[in-house]
Amino acid sequence: MAGFGEDWLNDGLDVPGADSGYWVAGVDYITGWREAREAADRLNRALLGVGLELSELRAVASTSEDGRGVVRLTGWPETVDRLADLLEARAHDSGGAV
Repeated sequence: MAGFGEDWLNDGLDVPGADSGYWVAGVDYITGWREAREAADRLNRALLGVGLELSELRAVASTSEDGRGVVRLTGWPETVDRLADLLEARAHDSGGAV
């Protein structure tokens, strides 16, 4: 299992234009991406905390075309099913909706 402080915290720069070669002038992609990265890092720590492997499921920071931060969850279907099971069990235990 990957630990805190390893390279997984530094992965995932997925800013519009990085692959396609376009950037919109005047759009602050970095601020949005930084906000998304903080949220993605927090979620990745939580995933590790419940025993999920970041090589199988991870949150990745990105931005939208307008520079707003976006967090994408990417993973193997089996591991996403495990996460869904954990969330459904939590919702059931707390009386929340699934």
